[in-house]
Amino acid sequence: MRSPIARVVSVSIVRPWLTLALALIVAALSLVYTAGHFAMTTDTAELISPEVDWRRNETAIETAFPQLRDLMLVVIDGKTPEAAEDAAAGLAAAMTADTAHFRVVRRPDGGDFFAREGLLFQSPQEVRQATGALVEAQPLLGPLAADPSLVGVANAFSTALDGVDRGSASLATLARPMRAIDTAGREVLAGKPALFSWQRLFAGEGGTSPPTRRLILARPVLDYSSLTPGAAASEAVMHKAAALGLNAAHGVSVRLTGDVPLSDQEFASLEENIGIVGLVMFAAMIVTLWLATRSARLVAAILATIVLGLVVTLAAGLAAVGRLNLISVAFIPLFVGLGVDFGIQLAVRFNAERYDGADPRAALRRAAVALGAPLSLAAGAIFLGFGAFLPTAYIGIAELGVIAGIGMVIALAASVTLLPALVVLARPPAPRREVGFAQLAPVDDFLARRRKAVLWVFGLSMLVSIALLPKVVFDFNPMHLRDPESPAMQALADLTRDPDRTPGTISVLAPDHAAAEALAARLERLPEVSRVVTLDSFVPADQPPKLAAIGDAAFLLDLTLNPFDIAPPPDDAARVAALSSLAARLTAAAAAHPGPGAAEARGLAVTLTRLARATPAARASFDAALSRPLAVMLDQARAAIQAAPVSLETLPPDLARDWRTPDGRYRIEVFPSGNANDNDVMQRFRAAVTAIAPTASGLPVATQAAAATIAFAFVQAGVIAFGLVSLLLLAVLRSVRETAFTLAPVILSIFLTLGSCVVIGQPINFANIIAFPLLFGVGVAFHIYFVMAWRGGATDLLQSSLARAVLFSALATGTAFGSLWLSHHPGTASMGKILMISLAWTLICALIFEPALLGPPKGPKHAQT
Repeated sequence: MRSPIARVVSVSIVRPWLTLALALIVAALSLVYTAGHFAMTTDTAELISPEVDWRRNETAIETAFPQLRDLMLVVIDGKTPEAAEDAAAGLAAAMTADTAHFRVVRRPDGGDFFAREGLLFQSPQEVRQATGALVEAQPLLGPLAADPSLVGVANAFSTALDGVDRGSASLATLARPMRAIDTAGREVLAGKPALFSWQRLFAGEGGTSPPTRRLILARPVLDYSSLTPGAAASEAVMHKAAALGLNAAHGVSVRLTGDVPLSDQEFASLEENIGIVGLVMFAAMIVTLWLATRSARLVAAILATIVLGLVVTLAAGLAAVGRLNLISVAFIPLFVGLGVDFGIQLAVRFNAERYDGADPRAALRRAAVALGAPLSLAAGAIFLGFGAFLPTAYIGIAELGVIAGIGMVIALAASVTLLPALVVLARPPAPRREVGFAQLAPVDDFLARRRKAVLWVFGLSMLVSIALLPKVVFDFNPMHLRDPESPAMQALADLTRDPDRTPGTISVLAPDHAAAEALAARLERLPEVSRVVTLDSFVPADQPPKLAAIGDAAFLLDLTLNPFDIAPPPDDAARVAALSSLAARLTAAAAAHPGPGAAEARGLAVTLTRLARATPAARASFDAALSRPLAVMLDQARAAIQAAPVSLETLPPDLARDWRTPDGRYRIEVFPSGNANDNDVMQRFRAAVTAIAPTASGLPVATQAAAATIAFAFVQAGVIAFGLVSLLLLAVLRSVRETAFTLAPVILSIFLTLGSCVVIGQPINFANIIAFPLLFGVGVAFHIYFVMAWRGGATDLLQSSLARAVLFSALATGTAFGSLWLSHHPGTASMGKILMISLAWTLICALIFEPALLGPPKGPKHAQT
């Protein structure tokens, strides 16, 4: 097979300075083009074709309810219900005012509607219990509402003690609030944050526990030109939280999760130790190139060629696909990994010719003649292999295929033009020792004598690998690719364990209200479903008895909770007087009424006396510890007794818009039954729901459908690539047998890699599956080199310079990609692991299986190649 590469190399070495100048001009033009046209999107939604059925369903939901896409969820946990509510209200208000960072800010479990109508969503018994507790606390609520401060609390207790002295109440009934206030006072005196809850106090020991978790839902302003589009919005949230004092010292934690923070923190983990990974990768490449060539000048020439080719490939890739995505950016390691192979092949063969006595130009010509056909065929096969992804629905890797395919052409062109020119200009000295591996002569002899045994071993290993294929785990849950220790993932895992707040829900779009009701009823009957939420879910059931109970409480409590006059905040002297007075009353009450409650009264009296003698700052802290949650509780009580009948027509427009489109379509949200972190549970959940609602969408649907789409894309591309490469090899080699000799080891190495994954328990995922196109490309190239040498009559392949080139090419690619194993990003680390395993098997198949498979040479015999 004739190749024009020899003529191209001859021209380059005759005019090395001109070749270098032209290469630099091309590189400069590429840089200019890249600077003016560089674009990259981190939008993961763009990685799969929008024409796939499940993507159409997803798009339909997103188009109908655009406010539900690209969300940031702020999770606020308080030590007390008041702390959580106060923090959520303050932070939501601050975020709403920040239109530079947030488009929409909502409170899905709070705000005016839920504050006013929240009681109606409880059972009639719970409503009666809650309103009864408020009415029972009326004697305390009146003084507290009139003076919501430490002084008001002291006056309220004095009033309650009056009732004890009159015999209308017992000291035991005050034991619980006395213990709670005593605890808060002692915490203040100890310099600790005092966390007091009036809601828990009035709810009673057997009452419903008020929620201590609140959520804020926001649509941040995103910058898709950045790897972390929502970073500015996330920083704004945390800055506002800090400014409001929402921290552990005040009994509050603020965490971010949702699509935007999860993606941002994923890429932050990619960047976290990228410097170390890059340094290890570069060092490994340098060391391996040095071991391959034993010449610093040749190493520099290869590296310069790769850098220039990378610059040109980036420009060409942007011209071809318009912008990079999260997958196509992987063309950089692919180009380096495959491009370095061409450089090593030429450099090692050049050294072999130099060792035989040829001058530099003659050595380059001979290397080009010997390697022109194999390099052309290898580049063509890799180009077709990557191009096979074009017809698939996996746009991310299809665009990677386009750029990487173009890159292979550029890598070959640079290797046969710029690299020879640089070698001529660098004038590397001739090697002082033989380039091949003469010490491997016994292995060559063993492979020749024990050829059948070696083939049987590999045949059996392939059968074992095939038997293990059903056990290969394809884990396409994107959450498993993220750092489980990242704050957003920890918050998400916490939410996933909460059945009422899990993000693993499925959404269904119904054409009208009647259809939504009917579909919701069918879905609720599924054992895989815990509950179904529709717009109707926000219209409470059994409203008349609930409203009656609330109305009775409002009649009794309206004037109590809304006094005409409210006392101004007290000064320190008033606080001292109130503390001293109440301490005296408590001491007297304990003495006059021994028995239950007396010990609590004496303990609280001691604490209040100490506070009266403490610093003004301590008393101010104690006042705030009681009055701040008191204000929250009183506001909530005032809102709760204003509950009114709720209907679909009276629901807040923003709330209704989250569930009903302007044209009358309805959204149904389905919650899973069981552990939402269990893939099997979610698979059954998705299957059950989609059997009734085929157009369903949501995280469980998208995750599993994306897995199927991507798996099919790789199968489809694999079949296409195998067919195209086979046709290319048949057209060039004109032999079915030699084509099989080239492809069989590649297939074997793929099976062995998958089998190894089963043995070590490594699942295949979104990230590491990219290793397989690289495995196919490198494997085809290596085996083409050996088959072409064998058909030319080469013997003792393991002792040849070709074996050296293949060995160090694999080591360069393997060690470079293996450094990804050091990444803190789980997906990237698993990619490095799979690449190391796959390249190890590729090398074994190339150096052991391929020579045994080929057997005696076909053509004229030569001692070495």
